Amino acid sequence: MSSPVLTVMTAAVRKAARAVQRDYGELANLQVSQKAPGDYVTAADKRCDKILREELSKARPGYSFLTEETGVVKGTDPDHRFIIDPIDGTMNFMHSVPFFAITIALERKDELIAAITYNPVSDEMFVAEKGSGTFLNNKRLRIAQRRDIHDTLVSYEMPHRGGKEHALSRAELSVLQGKVVGIRGPGSAALSLAYVAAGRFDAMVCRNINSWDVAAGILLVKEAGGFVADPDSEANPMVSGNILATNAELLPQYKDALKLAREA
Repeated sequence: MSSPVLTVMTAAVRKAARAVQRDYGELANLQVSQKAPGDYVTAADKRCDKILREELSKARPGYSFLTEETGVVKGTDPDHRFIIDPIDGTMNFMHSVPFFAITIALERKDELIAAITYNPVSDEMFVAEKGSGTFLNNKRLRIAQRRDIHDTLVSYEMPHRGGKEHALSRAELSVLQGKVVGIRGPGSAALSLAYVAAGRFDAMVCRNINSWDVAAGILLVKEAGGFVADPDSEANPMVSGNILATNAELLPQYKDALKLAREA
């Protein structure tokens, strides 16, 4: 059974998803603007953001927001904050690639307590609550249990044209190509983390990412039995923007591989 707040979050996501699904079918007519080189926003992103904030505010008045399209919205409740990316994977969305997601996390006193990542094309809803596990459409999820990096499939989110550290990404990809079975660059950090929680990917690596892209996914992975860390240090990935998600056995192996790339 979902908690009341997760029920509220689910209802908001479902309502926003209907608008996203309509827009996905009319991409040729969708208004698009460029925020920075290689970084785009669509009218669908803004519409979805508005619906989510309105629906969540109705049910939880006073809660604060941090969203990709709106930024920081201070509420009267200092302890609770929704972290939202209305469409994570906008480039995929714009090109009719069905790998993008609406993603929401809820923080209480800076601790992640509830999360939803929803792909409105595949109708896959990944949900988690602190201490209650991770579920995909009501089926309990567990992270993959492979123990050797050489047997693993990793999601590596590559920087776009205007992104940072292209040279480091190339070095990391080169090292990983010599160690793993395969590398995928799906284009949505939120969904990639959900796929780690589901055991579809053994690991996920992403650099220079925003907290709204990964907040929900961090809880999904942890509640599925996985680990999330900064690949370079003890920093909080939500703060550093660098994230590695995998299981306990693979975590040090991936850290060692990425260290080799940094030192190359």
